[in-house]
Amino acid sequence: MRQARRRWDEVRLTFMLLSRLPMGRMDAPPPMADAVWAYPLVGAAVGACSGLVFCLAARAGLPPMAAAVLTIGASVALTGAMHEDGLADMADGFGGGHGKERKLEIMRDSRIGSYGVVALVLALGLRASCLAALPASGMVWRLAALGALSRALLPVVMLVLPPARAEGLGQAASGVAAAPVLAGLALAMLLFLPFLPTFAAMALAVAGVAALARRQIGGFTGDVLGAAQVLAETAGLCVLAAHFHH
Repeated sequence: MRQARRRWDEVRLTFMLLSRLPMGRMDAPPPMADAVWAYPLVGAAVGACSGLVFCLAARAGLPPMAAAVLTIGASVALTGAMHEDGLADMADGFGGGHGKERKLEIMRDSRIGSYGVVALVLALGLRASCLAALPASGMVWRLAALGALSRALLPVVMLVLPPARAEGLGQAASGVAAAPVLAGLALAMLLFLPFLPTFAAMALAVAGVAALARRQIGGFTGDVLGAAQVLAETAGLCVLAAHFHH
């Protein structure tokens, strides 16, 4: 019973961290590093809700691109745009800074620069166009899978890279063990087995972000994780759109 309660607290903590969905108060939250196995559950919930928006918009007679834009809007609302914010900050820091400390300083700045704007426009535009190319039938399952698989990869980055700064989300989420990371990956893969070929492209995208972060700032931050999620999901959408386009 105590173990079940602890696991439920880890699920709640993960939803509180990665989404705007209400989970109530927690007087004694578990360590963040222990809860990473539940990341795919948040992704599946956000993806399923976003997919439902697409289906409802399509049922209402809206054109595919309009349905796609509403779907992305729903996803952003459910997550507070935290992943997109991470992508913009990483693009600004890596593109406009010279030296690790300057890059980290730019990434901490709440203002968005030209690199961040371009990165967001490209990512959101690509996601919208790929979503518009997919059939409404099965969209809930499809986006739940992409949301789960993309977030299951984030703890892998935490496992293989050190935190780039001594404070912040990156430091708070550091120290993850292999067991919860592998548990999250296994959970996502078991739930969404038909999407494993797509998962390969998503893993490559995350590996690219991790390699870039290691070279640029010597580790990961919360912004790096957010960027990895957005780019992984975008890569997955590109694979699915190419499949249905042919």
